[in-house]
Amino acid sequence: MKTKNYALLISMTFVVALITSCQFSKKASLRKYKAVKGQQFDMVVVPGIQFQDTGWSRILKGRIYWAKHLYDRGIAKNIMFSGSAVYTPYYEAEIMKLYAEQIGIPSEHIYTETKAEHSTENIYYSYKKSRKLGFKTVALASDPFQTKMLRRFTKKRVSPDVPLIPFVIDTMKVIELTMINPKIDYAKAFKKDFKSIKEREGFWKRFRGTMGKRIDKGAYETVEVGR
Repeated sequence: MKTKNYALLISMTFVVALITSCQFSKKASLRKYKAVKGQQFDMVVVPGIQFQDTGWSRILKGRIYWAKHLYDRGIAKNIMFSGSAVYTPYYEAEIMKLYAEQIGIPSEHIYTETKAEHSTENIYYSYKKSRKLGFKTVALASDPFQTKMLRRFTKKRVSPDVPLIPFVIDTMKVIELTMINPKIDYAKAFKKDFKSIKEREGFWKRFRGTMGKRIDKGAYETVEVGR
């Protein structure tokens, strides 16, 4: 029994340490924001998250409002939301686009990428699509946890020239007071014949996808792409 309890304690300690180490601190997030302040990027990529038609999650709203903050400050010239229909039958990117339009980001400055099913694919495919569309400078914006998780992958597998712009927590606390729950026609983002990734793939296959091991390297290279 003692051995089992000790093993459990070690496992829990490891998980807590892993989670803590995989998030930018408030100071680090602010430092990264200051580093890009005054610059303007042709495209800022914002990864999606699953949408439930029962309501808006805090993280989902946070990512969209952070995108708006960067757009309003002139840091983002355009926004690309990324995400397929992964866990629910709604294209994450299209849902985020509909929300973003409701809070004032002009539709002509919003792009979507709907192939990605994992965070690593969000930045990989969005970067490739952005470049295919002719955009030169690309940045990644999301919450402190996701940006930290994608730091190494982005640098090694995408481009070392893609800055990471995590939430500035104090700024988001102020923004959160003004967040709304808009009514959108989410049927526009519905995917017919949807099948959850949990039904299509086993755990280890999904894990490999999360780690960026199943990237389609030819994505957006040989076909014409739209918004």
